[in-house]
Formats: sequence, C-alpha cells, structure tokens
Amino acid sequence: EFWSISPSSVAFPPQIGVHAADIAVVVVYFIIVMGVGVWSSMRTNRSTIAGYFLAGRSMTWLPIGASLMSSNVGSGLFIGLAGTGAATGIAVGGFEWNVTWVLVALGWIFIPVYISAGVVTMPEYLGKRFGGQRIRIYMSVLSLLQAFTHNSPATDIFSGALFIQMAFGWNLYLSTGILLLVTAVYTVAGGLAAVIYTDALQTLIMVGGAFVLMFIAFSKVGWYEGLVDRYMLSFPSVTVPNTSCHVPRQDAFHMFRDPVSGDLPWPGLVFGLTVLATWVWCTDQVIVQRSLSAKSLCHAKGGSVLGGYLKLLPTFFIVMPGMISRALFPDEVGCVDPDVCQRVCGASVGCSNIAYPKLVIALMPVGLRGLMLAVMLAALMSSLTSIFNSSSTLFTLDLYHKARPKASEMELMIVGRVFIIFLVCISLLWIPVVQTANSGQLFDYIQSVTSFLAPPITAVFLLGIFWSRANEQGAFWGLITGLMVGLIRMVLEFSYKPPSCGELDQRPSVLADVHYLYFALILLAFTSLVIITVSLVTTPIPKDHLHRLTWWSRHSHEPRIDLSENQLTSHESNADLRSEKECSTDSTWKRVFLKLCGLSDSTSQTAPSPVDKDESILLQEEPLWRNVCNVNALLLLTVNVFLWGYFA
Repeated sequence: EFWSISPSSVAFPPQIGVHAADIAVVVVYFIIVMGVGVWSSMRTNRSTIAGYFLAGRSMTWLPIGASLMSSNVGSGLFIGLAGTGAATGIAVGGFEWNVTWVLVALGWIFIPVYISAGVVTMPEYLGKRFGGQRIRIYMSVLSLLQAFTHNSPATDIFSGALFIQMAFGWNLYLSTGILLLVTAVYTVAGGLAAVIYTDALQTLIMVGGAFVLMFIAFSKVGWYEGLVDRYMLSFPSVTVPNTSCHVPRQDAFHMFRDPVSGDLPWPGLVFGLTVLATWVWCTDQVIVQRSLSAKSLCHAKGGSVLGGYLKLLPTFFIVMPGMISRALFPDEVGCVDPDVCQRVCGASVGCSNIAYPKLVIALMPVGLRGLMLAVMLAALMSSLTSIFNSSSTLFTLDLYHKARPKASEMELMIVGRVFIIFLVCISLLWIPVVQTANSGQLFDYIQSVTSFLAPPITAVFLLGIFWSRANEQGAFWGLITGLMVGLIRMVLEFSYKPPSCGELDQRPSVLADVHYLYFALILLAFTSLVIITVSLVTTPIPKDHLHRLTWWSRHSHEPRIDLSENQLTSHESNADLRSEKECSTDSTWKRVFLKLCGLSDSTSQTAPSPVDKDESILLQEEPLWRNVCNVNALLLLTVNVFLWGYFA
C-alpha cells in the first residue's frame, strides 16, 4: 500500500520442504489459471481499444470487485502487512479499512464523471478537462512511473520468485521467468478481460488460502483472547540493554493512536490517509480501468461495494496472523539485537518481514503448503497483470497515439501488446538490481517520490471534478509547486535517517514532529490554494468545453467542444483497420499472430471506440438496482464504522 518493503530484507528460512502433494496443488493452480486466461481471452473482441483495454465494457460487478481486490494485493503486501502487524500491532489494518470509503467515492462520484467524459485513461480525462498537452504528458509519464514504483512489482516479483526458489530449488531467474511468462501470455493475448477474470480466480484462491492459515494460526494461540495475552508477552530472549525495543506497543490492539506521539496518529490515519487513498483508488489507472470496464454504472458501483467488503478482510487474515507469528516465534520474528537478526533473516534492522512465511512453514501441513504457495503466486500474478495491462494502456493511448495521431487501431493494438513484452523484459532485468540493493534504499527513494506526489494529484482531480472554474494554468502550477514541496520533504527524509530504537531523534522538527500523513493534508491544502489562486487570476475555460466533464455537468446533453485533439474515432480506426487488412499479406506466421492476439476479426465485428460510445447509456440506472447499490453501500459503511469503533 503506502509503505515501502525493502525486497532485500524479505528473507526466508533456507528450506520450505515442499512435498509431491504441494507440487501437485501448484501445478493444478497454474493449469486452472491458464485455462481461465485462455477462456476469457476468447470471450471478448480483442481487436479494438474498447475490447482490449476496457474488456468491451462488458464486465459485471462480481469480477470487477474481485479484480479491485487482487490488483492491489501483491505478494509484497502479504509480507509487508503481516510484518508491520508483527512489529506494531493492528493499526496498519486501517490502511485497508480506509479504502472502503474511497471505493464508495470511486463508484458514486468519480466513475460517473469518467464515464460521462468518455475517457479510457486518467491522463486523457485531465487532457479533456483542462486542455493542453503538458498536464496529460506529465500525468502519463508519472502514472507509468507510479505503476512500476508505488505498486512495487520489483518487491512482488522478488518475493514470489523467492518462494518458488525456496520451494523447488530453482534458479531465481528461472523462477522469475516462469512467473512472468505465464502472466504475460494471457495478458498480451487477452487484454483486460483476461486480466479481470483471472484476477477473480486469484482473489478466490488468495482469500480462501489465507483464511485457512488464519484459522490454523488462531487455534494455536487460543483465538483472539489468547493472541492478546501472548502478543503482549512476546519478548525475544536477547534484548538491547537499557531500551524497550523488545516490548510490544501498549496500543498494539488499538486502531486509534495518540494524535501526537502515535506511530500512526488517528487524525492522519482517518484524514491524511484518505488523501493518499483517493489518489490510488480514484485516479490510478490500474484501479480505475477495472471500473471503467463495467457494462453499466450499477455494475461499477456493485464492484466498488464488493471490493470494499473484500478490503475489510486483510486485517484479519494478514495483519493478525503476522501478530500471531510474533507471539509464536518471538526470538525470530521479534528479534531486536542486530547480530541475532542478521543471523535469523539477514537483516540487522529486524526480522518482522519473515512473519508470514515463517507462519506458513511452521503451521501448514503437507498439501496446504502448496495451497499457500499458490496464494502467494496468485497475489503476485494478479498484481503483475494489472500493472502490465494498465501501463500498456497508458503508453499506447496517451504517449504513442499522441506521437502518431494517425495510427490505425490495429497498430495501436499491436503496440500495446509489444509494450507488455517490453515491460516483462524490464522486470527480468530488475532482478539483479533488487539483489544488489542491500538496504533497499533505491526502491525506498522511488516509492517515496511517488508518495509525495499523491496530494497534488488528488487536489487536481478533486477541483477538476467539483470546481468548474479550475483551469489549465491553475492545475499545472498546482502540480509543479506541489511537486517541489514534496521533493523538499523527500530530500529531508533521506538526508536524516530515523533514529534506531534507543537513539535520540535529532532530525529537524519538520520531520520529527510532522507525521507524513499530516504532511499529506498540508500539501493537499497548499496545492489546492495554488490551483484556486492561479485559476482565479487567469482566463476561465468556456462552459462549452466542460459539458460532461464535471460532477455538476455529467448529465448534460449539450455538445462539447473538446480542448484536447487527436481523439481516435471509430470511423477513422475502422477505415485504417480495413486498409491494414487489405494490405496484409497471407503469411502463415502473421495469420497465427493475429489470431492469437484476436486481431483477425472482420471489420463488421469491430466494436465502437470507447470515445464514441454513447456514455448516456452507461450512466442509466434501473431504479431497483440503483437502490440495491445504495443500500449495500450504506451497509458496507456501517460495517466499516463498527469495525473502527470496536478496535478503536
């Protein structure tokens, strides 16, 4: 989510001890995933932008909700959430529970505007809303950077490959290559439809397997009451003299922590985190693309509700098992002495990151270890396919098509697939970098850069949607000044390392006293002020350019004059597609390639381009299902509030 997990600190015991039954489970898992990927690839028209990048806008609420969950949960999240839970308690689960509110905002506020705008990517929306090229290009490049940094594919790839290496004894490169090959095959061939359907399967495997481990783990400690007692007494046998580093936090079982001295102060967790979560869940291409594939607004809302329910679960099947791992293995998971930690997991700063794999190895019987290996692979593959598909969408439609505005639709489809192959190669080349980054600082730097960019982006989208007076100059200078302030904070963060346990904090007060979640609120307010000020002193955007681009005008039927140019129309794309086919040769290899990629359909079967599809149809809601969605959303938020209150 919003914390950094150093791949090099993710260490595992030297041998998992996988048996034939475990291997059989993993083999069956791969066969089923590939089968679902191929089946879903055949179900949709993959020769058009709408078909490939938006699954033909035919998705229902169930696969959308499951995909929202799995695309955000990588193998690194299992390690990170469980490790942080082992070290500090359940408060980190608030990162997951906060998502519920933002997902409701996605379905009820953001998606209606995106649908009415007729966009495929988030930079495309900003291009239509504000005009000009600089904001769209800035956001396209930033989104690609975010996809490969904030979503941490390096951590996920490394974690998943390391699991395979420990289980089967395979070379790390071979393990990574197999994972990337399997994910790339159905992502390249099937597009978003294959990604979403396989994500739904991965979610079922992840949740089911994680719950199995959760129940086994809870039974070992005497359920929740036993966990409370044993966790608070989980002291390692070797401690650091004259410190309390080894003592679990007194507020370990509380979500709401002191607003000044807490490691996750409750105002920051409730409000500051919402700023970051809005960026991730309402403006990130990886997430929003799933909701945009819905066959109607009701299905998009239903997917948000299901995703919200699913995001309530990781606190119970990841965070708490991490705490159980510390309670059961305090000398390993809870070690504080640098020499002991170095010997246990190869990281002198602590071994909390081994909490989840340690639990798998120690508690899961033969056969179920294979299930948990499948869970980790499911988490890895679902996050990778999401990153690959969304990055391909951004590159193809926001960068390549801008450079070649007359490119045919077939050309764009081929470029999108080739770019995925390029991303797979880049991912492979990252492995030695991950292995040699002993402190993981390289990834911490990059991830911190993207986290400091969140508040300005959130401000631009919020004001763009709700305030029609916001213009291009205001949005651009808001992004730039917000970036500068965020970079200053980043430089300070990495110029002064946080003190180790027992050391005096000598950092400047802006770092020591201003939590990063509070800083997110401050930066949001500052960026909003810049956007508002600059917009008010510059020329406003005429209203005929804003129809169906804001919350207030989403149902407008007035014709809109787009500020952005080079929009791909279905007429142009179909004409170019015909010319491509007329000029194509009868090469056997070419026909095979086009067939595998779904590009050999006749022109008459070509779906309309998403920018030309009648958005008013997608926005229509039957009263019955609209009310069903509203009631379920209220029920979801009620459950969420109850959980916050119960564990406050």
